[in-house]
Amino acid sequence: MVGGAVAVAGTDTHLSRLIDPNRKWYNNRRLLALNGWIALLLITASTNGYDGSMMNGLQSLPQWTSYFNHPTGSRLGLLNAIQNIGCLAAYPFAPYLSDGIGRRATVFIGALIMCIAVGIQTAAQSVNMFIGARFMIGFGLTFASNAAPMLVSEVSYPTYRAPLTSLYNSLWYSGAIIAAWSTYGTFKIPNTWSWRIPSLLQGLPSILQVCLVWFVPESPRWLVSKGKDQQALNTLAYYHADGNEQDPLVQYEYEEIKAAIELDRAVAANVGWKAFVATPGNRKRLRIIVAIAFFSQWSGNGLVSYYLNKVFDNIGITNPTTQLLINGILQIWNLFWACSASFLVDKAGRRVLFLTSASGILLWWTLQTVCVAIFAERGSAGAAHSVIAFIFLFYAFYDLAFTPLIVSYTVEILPYALRAKGFNIFNFVISCALIFNQYVNPIALDALHWKYYIVYVCWIAFELVFLYFFVVETKNLTLEETAALFDGEHAAKEITHAGVFDMSEDASEKGSHSTYSPQAEFKA
Repeated sequence: MVGGAVAVAGTDTHLSRLIDPNRKWYNNRRLLALNGWIALLLITASTNGYDGSMMNGLQSLPQWTSYFNHPTGSRLGLLNAIQNIGCLAAYPFAPYLSDGIGRRATVFIGALIMCIAVGIQTAAQSVNMFIGARFMIGFGLTFASNAAPMLVSEVSYPTYRAPLTSLYNSLWYSGAIIAAWSTYGTFKIPNTWSWRIPSLLQGLPSILQVCLVWFVPESPRWLVSKGKDQQALNTLAYYHADGNEQDPLVQYEYEEIKAAIELDRAVAANVGWKAFVATPGNRKRLRIIVAIAFFSQWSGNGLVSYYLNKVFDNIGITNPTTQLLINGILQIWNLFWACSASFLVDKAGRRVLFLTSASGILLWWTLQTVCVAIFAERGSAGAAHSVIAFIFLFYAFYDLAFTPLIVSYTVEILPYALRAKGFNIFNFVISCALIFNQYVNPIALDALHWKYYIVYVCWIAFELVFLYFFVVETKNLTLEETAALFDGEHAAKEITHAGVFDMSEDASEKGSHSTYSPQAEFKA
């Protein structure tokens, strides 16, 4: 939509007047098909979630630890961090592929690389082979995860755009659930297949994408940016208005996409990397994006996500079966809260969710720290059980914002010309934060034990203060008003004037249904 921000029906007064209230995803064949293709893109996050949970599970598998010589310290940190090092290696290329060859093609390339890498990981005969495969998984994941959420936001029907984009990161836990229960299920296999089977299952989402992604509609914004205006109009009409190119909603979306992209072309300073620091509005965007990316990984969750077995060891829960069982239940709990929060983004608002989330995780992490300290001093079983309860409560609040909102909010506040690059910055920062966590956490836990938890208490308190002062609420604002929040009234007026066109009531009566077919486009 205007300026490339994510539009949401019910928050944008222009769009809400144009949307047919009777057209729902469950009673419209083409919307049902569109949301099915979007689901194929959403599972990109499952690959990433699968990895963290799988590595947690493998560390509790004696068959895996003995096969790779009981890795500890920096070697264990490398095994966990290498995927994100692979992500870092691909970041210089990802936005150029997404903007150059298209969102679909970039997802395909990323998925294909991951399929090959998963095969190597499953067949690993040495720790170096396992590490190399995980590097390749991260390399491919960067391409897919750069393009997939943008394509979701750019093809979704306006009513479902914000919830679906928020679901992207929430489905991280769907992969985590499969990994957790896969490692639990293969625990008793007395050979290397106990860890090779979970490794092999990591490739399922990528295999589906390689086979089916070419049937997904391409981003209308990308098509317009490449001069394929008619194809963009056909796509919007086919999925958003049952093929009617003259539908008022389709015309509104189409004209605003054109206006925004033409404005970006007219102002060349808005499309390069320097644009992020060139204006106060873009600097504000960059500050928020970098902050929430760091916060999403430095809120104590990195300790539990990758080193849950060490957390359990510190509170006396050392039985591998128990560790794997709790890990599996925790991922189901996380998926429930993250998906529930995804459907609240337009009702509760972004700022409310962020502040509630940060307040909750500060409370429960502090209590968790106290209980870990009590166990360390007294060996209290009650304190150990309390730690487990507080981990679950911590994640319930973490999942209110730091799972669903970090991707959707980032995409929402970026204009089209900067979206691929801005989202790449977001992913780059997350990888840097993860690499630091994955290297430092096992070393710090071994050195400081429960006292390491205090570091996160202080950091989470800082996060809460930052979010209070800097997070901008975008709920119930038109896109022009959202642009004004970051770029000022002058920029908003420029976008508005660029997108002015006739939206008379009889617009829907000017044309007939299009014969566009996504299958025909694929065959062509």
